[in-house]
Amino acid sequence: MNPNNKQKTVLHAQQVRKSFGVRGNVQQVLKGIDLRVTEGEFVGIMGPSGSGKSTLINVLATIDKATEGQIVVEDADISNMNNAELSIFRRDKLGFIFQDYNLLDTLTVKENILLPVSLGKMKKQAAEAEFHTIASDLGILEIAHKYPHEISGGQRQRTSAARALIHRPSIVFADEPTGALDSKAASALLGMMEELNRQRSITIMMVTHDPVASSYCSRVVFLKDGMLYSELYRGSKTRQAFFKEIMNVQAVLGGDHVVTV
Repeated sequence: MNPNNKQKTVLHAQQVRKSFGVRGNVQQVLKGIDLRVTEGEFVGIMGPSGSGKSTLINVLATIDKATEGQIVVEDADISNMNNAELSIFRRDKLGFIFQDYNLLDTLTVKENILLPVSLGKMKKQAAEAEFHTIASDLGILEIAHKYPHEISGGQRQRTSAARALIHRPSIVFADEPTGALDSKAASALLGMMEELNRQRSITIMMVTHDPVASSYCSRVVFLKDGMLYSELYRGSKTRQAFFKEIMNVQAVLGGDHVVTV
């Protein structure tokens, strides 16, 4: 049973399809996805290679456009927005954490984090306060004036996470955020994301192939052949018990079985 069914809906995808190619050589990657995400959920998206998980997150995050279907985020139908409208919506409403950090080498940690609000409407004093809070929560306040090449991979990814959160987005999309990290740094990042999700009701959607990473989520959605296969809710289970459930589904699905910790 969905324990969050009375919560506010942040994202609602209906019959989302995505195809690539041209007439006579069309590959249908997403085959009619229906998905609802409520406020404060930490949702993991899993599935074997080729299941469509990366395509799904790209479509939901406005990085790519669905071939068919409707996607509504915070009562805004992004399916019919033009590129200019999508750019503004993405800037104001969405946050992104990428596997390769996507930090600007010429900016300090603090400048990278503040970049989204420098393009928006948040006042300087409010931005400074939000930076201090987010950087403290993610354990990077003491490296605020260092440059990306001067800090570790884990610190770079926490900087990326802070940048994704600084403007208080409706939803944060994370694409394999622990993929470039060692097990210690990955666990630290996931633990902080889980804590921020719980304390601030931040809505997060994360694509991962790693069942350990998914065990930090409140719900895990499994894809197979471009369709929703099943989903698991963590509820009151321990992370270890949830991990075992995730592994059981993966064993049935086949495909990726990478464990980082």
